[in-house]
Amino acid sequence: MNGYEVSDALWKRIEPLLPPRENSHPRGGGRKPVEDRKVFNAILFVARTGCQWKALDATGICSGSTAHLRFQKWTKADFFEKLWQAGLLAYDKKIGIGWRWQAMDGAMTKAPLGGEKNRAESDRPRKNRDETQHPDRAKRNSDRRGGHRREPA
Repeated sequence: MNGYEVSDALWKRIEPLLPPRENSHPRGGGRKPVEDRKVFNAILFVARTGCQWKALDATGICSGSTAHLRFQKWTKADFFEKLWQAGLLAYDKKIGIGWRWQAMDGAMTKAPLGGEKNRAESDRPRKNRDETQHPDRAKRNSDRRGGHRREPA
């Protein structure tokens, strides 16, 4: 295992939660689909590393487009929510969750000391984004701040 593959024992618990795969080929044929376990490993790889889906192509796990398409289908079928629930229940059964001590806060409010709404505008001129900077920018800025400037010898 390369660290991004689920164990056989874990896969036995995950596989029954997967939604049934439908063959969308008009005559029932088509290319054999990538195994669900490989796709699941690829999704875990993306979740753990934060890489882009297309970066999976270089890993050899499975193609990024396949993994992303299956991820979207599984998300729509609530697979990941069912997986989370099953994991939570298994943890509760084995170790126990202190439900009495759990709390959730979903409040979204403004910060009490977030500042005034109508504060003064800056006196500095706004620069254009595509404006090139002068090579002596640091020297000119120090002059504006009252910095010391060396006279040429």
